[in-house]
Amino acid sequence: MQSFRQFLTLISLTLFLVTTGLADDNQPVVRVGSKAFTESVVLGELLEHLITDAGGKAQHLAELGGTQICWKALSSGDIDCYVEYTGTIQQEILKGELIRGDESMREALAVRGVVMSRHLGFNNTYALGMPEELAAKLHIRTISDLVASPELSHLKMRFSDEFIERADGWRGLRKEYGFPEIAERGIDHSLAYRGLLSGSHQVTDVFTTDAEIRLYNIRVLEDDHGYFPLYQAVLLSRSDLATRAPRVAASLQRMEHLIDNPTMIDLNAKAKLDRIDESKVAAGFLRERLKLEITVAGEGRSARFAQTAGRMLNNLHQHLLLVIVSLAAAIVVAVPLGVISYCRPRLGRVVLNTVGIIQTLPAMAVLVFTIPILGLGAWPAIFALFLYSLLPIVRNTYTGLSDIPGNLRESAIVLGLSDFARLRLIELPLASTSILAGIKTAAVINVGTATIGALVGAGGFGQPILTGIRLDDFNLILQGAIPSAVLAVIVQAGFGFAERWLVPAGLRASES
Repeated sequence: MQSFRQFLTLISLTLFLVTTGLADDNQPVVRVGSKAFTESVVLGELLEHLITDAGGKAQHLAELGGTQICWKALSSGDIDCYVEYTGTIQQEILKGELIRGDESMREALAVRGVVMSRHLGFNNTYALGMPEELAAKLHIRTISDLVASPELSHLKMRFSDEFIERADGWRGLRKEYGFPEIAERGIDHSLAYRGLLSGSHQVTDVFTTDAEIRLYNIRVLEDDHGYFPLYQAVLLSRSDLATRAPRVAASLQRMEHLIDNPTMIDLNAKAKLDRIDESKVAAGFLRERLKLEITVAGEGRSARFAQTAGRMLNNLHQHLLLVIVSLAAAIVVAVPLGVISYCRPRLGRVVLNTVGIIQTLPAMAVLVFTIPILGLGAWPAIFALFLYSLLPIVRNTYTGLSDIPGNLRESAIVLGLSDFARLRLIELPLASTSILAGIKTAAVINVGTATIGALVGAGGFGQPILTGIRLDDFNLILQGAIPSAVLAVIVQAGFGFAERWLVPAGLRASES
């Protein structure tokens, strides 16, 4: 039992030391957000360079999932600005409000403490796309042609997760054009084009500035009913930015009317197809268009290797932080809950059912709901991982205590030990093998699940995986997947060694 108390003390100390690394350095920073698709990341890099050029300190929180994550982050002050689209603002952010034109939209956002710029110059609307060769063969040019095609029932349609759920997405489009109902199985937008190429589906949603439209020879179907609204790109920023950083706010205004559709397609192509780093793409554009002297990290094999090694070490640090803090917090909470479940069976059923239900909560939903409270970064991810760690630890603690042979309990009672002394000196040590197994299960699960942290700016090995999927770069995916798998194996082995220290020697000998 002394070893178990030492273990809890070590965990508590680790929790304190690691969480101190989460504190802000109190330096004023202008935080830029971007969604998890290439165009948004490129635009975020443009904003970051403009902030730096104006003498500000910029931080780009890239690939923050979808609209709701970015909007909640802006509303809560976790980011100061990001690029949004008027159609998205009207249909998603201001859904249900009577919006007539940009001025009405601007006024509605101002009430929420957000400033909307004028148009950046390009319209990136939704559309449906299908392979050019197939569309030509079936004589499909418009969305109405697709609905009327005799082959419609043989065509597989797969849409991005956000497109399925949006008010201006699939369900509204289906009603407008009279599409038959289909199984609504979402797919990541970055994977949709690969699906068209492989033939797993024939129709998907596209953005009209996607570089892949040219690369994969996709026919963009005409929206002949005019269902999709205009998606003019605009900059959303917090209203206090002009007060806190007036030079930065003035610099960001240079984005207005700066980028037309062909230019945006070209920038997307350089980033996604030519595999040029988004920061370099943005810097090259600003040097050419605004004559700014923007410097970025150097080229060359050694420089690229140093950058890759630095990113991997940083990802490792962030990933370990997510796993250790969430696991430590779960141990502190879940072990007592398991003990309570054992000592109070009726209450225990409630506890076990509750943590079982928590385990079924979708990770994305947990992240979105906690952003307004915990903000962006590590804390929402840590909270989600904490929740997912509860079930294996609570259940194994309860099971380990419940499975202690009755004759051993009776012996403790004969010795005249109090309930607390019996629990502390006999029952918990006897259950330590089961408790440790639950903690090990939670730790291994956390190592894999921690990759979701990238969606809220927490970093970790999920970041290269997310970027690799977006850029269709298998090497980047492996830079996240392999270290995460290796870390899980190390954790698994580490608990094997820890068992020698934490489990009483007599129990280990009886099991060998």
